Amino acid sequence: MIAAIMLTACAGDEPPERAFDVAPYVHKGHVVDCDAFKAQADAQAVLRADALDPNELDRDGDGIACPKLPAPKDKKPVHRDFMTDVDGAPISEPIKPTPTPT
Repeated sequence: MIAAIMLTACAGDEPPERAFDVAPYVHKGHVVDCDAFKAQADAQAVLRADALDPNELDRDGDGIACPKLPAPKDKKPVHRDFMTDVDGAPISEPIKPTPTPT
């Protein structure tokens, strides 16, 4: 009983986390797009699980997946430490400018 009271007292005012199974969406290549998710937070969870984003959930590369989807929302950006091309596909090696002849 004391443990239950302690857990309740430590819980704070934060909303409970929603459980969303990302397994069907990650490390399988492009299998879904934004229309497959009911909430933005679900798409964000998939992006967070695979920041390479083969599903193209973060087309503008700002770290936020499917921003137009309804709540609940998760607007904490996913750090993506690689460059992307115009379509959001990862570029593994930076493109070096071609030297101009002098």
